[in-house]
Amino acid sequence: MEVSKTKTSFYRRLYVAWLVDSGTATSVPALMDTTGMPRRTAQDTLAALSDLDIECVFEQTEGARNQAGRYVIRNWGAIDKRWITSNLPAIKTLLGYP
Repeated sequence: MEVSKTKTSFYRRLYVAWLVDSGTATSVPALMDTTGMPRRTAQDTLAALSDLDIECVFEQTEGARNQAGRYVIRNWGAIDKRWITSNLPAIKTLLGYP
C-alpha cells in the first residue's frame, strides 16, 4: 500500500513532536539517532511543527555556549497528543522508524 507524501509528512511531524515532548529526543542529533532521519530532515521537521500550530521552542542551557540546550513543546495547539501515543506503533510502521 502506497502512502501519500502529505500523510507521511504529517505523521513525521506528529512523531517528532511526540519524541520531543516525551523527552526521548530533544535535540537534532537525538532525533537523528532515534529515527535514522538525516540532519536536514530533522531540522526541517522541527521548523515545520509551527505549521500544525505546535509550539516547539529551543531552550538554551543556562551558561552554556554554542547552542547547547534542548527543544520543548510548549503548546500542542489542536493536536491531541494522546492520539499519537495510542497510535504510535502504527505511525512508526508507516514511517519505517524503529
